[in-house]
Amino acid sequence: MPLPAAKAMQHAPASAAPAAAAKHISTINRLTGLSTDYLNHFAEAIMVLEMGTMVPECLADLRGWRPKTYREHFLSAHFRDRDAIIAAYDAADPAVRAALDNTTETLNAVLVEARDTVLSRLGTPNAETLAQRAAAWTKPLIARAAGIINGSSAAPREATQATVDALFAR
Repeated sequence: MPLPAAKAMQHAPASAAPAAAAKHISTINRLTGLSTDYLNHFAEAIMVLEMGTMVPECLADLRGWRPKTYREHFLSAHFRDRDAIIAAYDAADPAVRAALDNTTETLNAVLVEARDTVLSRLGTPNAETLAQRAAAWTKPLIARAAGIINGSSAAPREATQATVDALFAR
């Protein structure tokens, strides 16, 4: 069964390409209008979660990591094109945005819980195991978020000509 985001994109007309105004930004998917740079927020959390129990220098980063929505991530970033990235997100299909937001809300919640649990168990034999397990749980969620950003789905779908045209900005 296709993800809701993929189903919405299946029927998106070429004129609805949300990233048209931001087509010069390489990290924005031209079909969905979403930027893969948001995934760095989660990759950073997983990296410090995995390393925090073994590399004490990473503990400050682990303690300092905070969940961020898509908009919060880009508002706090020093990207030259952040306003265009946010505008493309705002123009994206609401079903696609909702699918991404739902997935990343779960990611943020899991990572906060994992961070807090690992920090509360530092110095115990199972802190590293908990960190590794939490990182393993979150990686499929990041893959799902990447799929939404990149316009793919869990099930194959046929691309309409309008979708292909939007993707290649014809």
